[in-house]
Amino acid sequence: MSEQGSMNRQQQPQQPPPTAPPIGYGYYPPMGYDAEDEISLIDLWRVLMAQKWMILSVTLLFTVGAIIYALQAPEIYKSEVVLAPVKQESGGQMASLAAQFGGLASIAGINLGGGGGSTEEAIAILQSRKFLKHFIEDEQLLPVLFEKSWDAENRQWLVESDEDIPSAWDAYAVFSGILSISTDKKSGMVTLSIEWSDPQLAAKWANQLVVRLNKHLKTESVEQAEKSIQYLKDQLASTSVVDMQQILYRLIEKQSNTIMLANVQEEFAFRVIDPAVVPEVRSKPKRKLIVVLGGVLGGMFSIFLAFFLNFLRNQQESEEAPVS
Repeated sequence: MSEQGSMNRQQQPQQPPPTAPPIGYGYYPPMGYDAEDEISLIDLWRVLMAQKWMILSVTLLFTVGAIIYALQAPEIYKSEVVLAPVKQESGGQMASLAAQFGGLASIAGINLGGGGGSTEEAIAILQSRKFLKHFIEDEQLLPVLFEKSWDAENRQWLVESDEDIPSAWDAYAVFSGILSISTDKKSGMVTLSIEWSDPQLAAKWANQLVVRLNKHLKTESVEQAEKSIQYLKDQLASTSVVDMQQILYRLIEKQSNTIMLANVQEEFAFRVIDPAVVPEVRSKPKRKLIVVLGGVLGGMFSIFLAFFLNFLRNQQESEEAPVS
């Protein structure tokens, strides 16, 4: 029996060995997965090494171009003037007038709060097209702003037709581009800066703008006060009510004080804390930064170009390969 059982066991078919789990136990690759699609860092490195001379050449070309641009770019100088807003004082008597007779004052166009207007309003006037246009015309800055188109010897424009002559709007666009104003929210200080190729002109224009703005705001305040006084005098002549006459006299007194303070105060809206001086160091161009950025951009572009050329070569080889 033992021999027969042994023979039966030998005649039974052998079971195949269990297959190994696919790519790690419990992991099944997604549909459409191909191991050849994996990006190998070694392959990327090989592509870069194959195109290393091209990468170096393009990077060097960009760097040389950046150097040429940095050397040929015009030097720009920045001159700044630091200003403090002038706070006009208003006594308790005028504050009481504002609370009691603000309606009548508003009809007469009177500002009982005193002062030469808010800082935001003064800055808005300084940056306005009307103010800058008058400044450019009075200082005759059109040939200076468009120096390349102006023949100083013959005092004429180097243009083909009259339509190509720079206009007041063109001058405003250029000047507003070189003018910048910033306000420190904590201290309230205002910084006015001018950027121009001539450092002396940059400092001169910055200081002149402040002087002109104070003069402009003072003139407007005096004219407004004079108109208000004339209106109040007309109202005073047409009323016989004693209380109303007292009110009108006090409002006239207020406007007279405004005119007096404006005439004796040169720095009407802004007080100069630090006047603009001729800068000795240029603010632009930053040549070192330009060269570094040129080299970095050249390296990035050349690496992208290397991978793109490798992609085109692979595509061409796949199309030319015979189909089996």
